[in-house]
Amino acid sequence: MSAGPSFRLDGRVAVVTGASSGLGAFFAQVLAEAGADVAIGARRTDELDSVRDAVLAAGRRCVAVRTDVTDPADCDALVDAAVRELGGLHVLVNNAGTGYAARAERDEPQQVAGLFAVNLTGALQMATAAGRAMIAAGAGGSIVNIASALGLRPGDVPQAAYTASKAGLLGMTRDLAQQWSGRHGIRVNALAPGFFASELTAPLLAHEAGLARVVARTPLGRVGRLEELAGPLLLLASDAGSYVTGATLSVDGGWAMH
Repeated sequence: MSAGPSFRLDGRVAVVTGASSGLGAFFAQVLAEAGADVAIGARRTDELDSVRDAVLAAGRRCVAVRTDVTDPADCDALVDAAVRELGGLHVLVNNAGTGYAARAERDEPQQVAGLFAVNLTGALQMATAAGRAMIAAGAGGSIVNIASALGLRPGDVPQAAYTASKAGLLGMTRDLAQQWSGRHGIRVNALAPGFFASELTAPLLAHEAGLARVVARTPLGRVGRLEELAGPLLLLASDAGSYVTGATLSVDGGWAMH
């Protein structure tokens, strides 16, 4: 019996949003090391240079585009650059996101709207831009929406807007999978990380009591290491996950079970 489909992405083109740092920068490098050429987008263009260098160092091609996912034209421009300069679009890692903590009764409507514009509306705009290109090419593809374990269970820190946006992203994932998987061969899944070191989690994990609460609630007894997201990402992006769509893959050390 063969080992089954490959986790490799040779000959594929991937797009990663929010790629200037943190998880997005890591995801771009993982995809490149698996054989994909990568188009990277973020609002902070100065920080994209080092990510592009890492992709090039892996022996893959890379194009960097300033991208604000709240602007549909920017979403289209990133997809167009991937198709025009790298030859197509096979994988989207829909990673751009933002967050903040606030008690709901003190939340500012303008701040809530800004968060939803990035985390949910922007994610939908990016997914539809990629979906249109994949449908036009007629070769299927994979969209991986980067959600959060907080979309499955509330945490200790009050952040209703962020939690709602990530829960909405899971619903969006299921609906797009229903629309596109059977008809167009586009698999749509969500990756839901727990607590990993990133810009968003830094304030909590740097706080001794906050870190202790996370660890106490996590059956594996620690926060995640970035490299532990590589395999789950490649499962959803590659042919190894060819029968997976509309799913949410939690990578959280068991945190969401509580």
